[in-house]
Amino acid sequence: MVETVKSTQPIGSMDDSLVIQWAPISLDAVYAQVDDPANGSVVLMVGTVRNNTAGRPVLFLEYEAYETMALSVFREIAQTTRRQWPSINQVIIHHRVGKLTIGEVSVAVAIGSAHRAEGFAACQYAIDTLKHNAPIWKKEHGQDGSSDWVSIGACDETH
Repeated sequence: MVETVKSTQPIGSMDDSLVIQWAPISLDAVYAQVDDPANGSVVLMVGTVRNNTAGRPVLFLEYEAYETMALSVFREIAQTTRRQWPSINQVIIHHRVGKLTIGEVSVAVAIGSAHRAEGFAACQYAIDTLKHNAPIWKKEHGQDGSSDWVSIGACDETH
C-alpha cells in the first residue's frame, strides 16, 4: 500500500506540497517546506483529533478519502490561492487517512508568503475550502461503542 500520494502535476510552483498520507504528519517537515527567506510570514493551521464531538466522548477517528479527487481539490485550492493572493510563495496541504487517536494531527495547512495578512487569509481559505470540497470522510468512534460517518464538508459556510 502506498503511504503517501503527492501531487505530481505543476500547480504554479514546485514549492507546493499536496499530500494524502497514512503515516503521521510531521509538523517539522511541513514547516521545513515553507521555511524560505522570501517569506515574511508563515501561517500554519493544524487540525487535531479531539476527545469529543458536541459533548459526546470520542475514542478515535477513521479517515477515508477518494485520493485522486481529493488531490485534484488540493491542486485547485493551491491554484486559486496563488491567483487571489500573489504574494504567496508556498502552499502546503497534508491530510491523514486511516485510524487516528486523540491528539494526533489530521491535517496541516501551511502558507508561506511575503506578508502576514495574505498568509492568514490564504490559510483560512485553504482549510475552509478543503473541508467543504475535498472528498474526505471521517468515522467517529464513541466511548459508548457507537460509530458514525461524518463528512468533513458538513460546514456552515459554502465555498
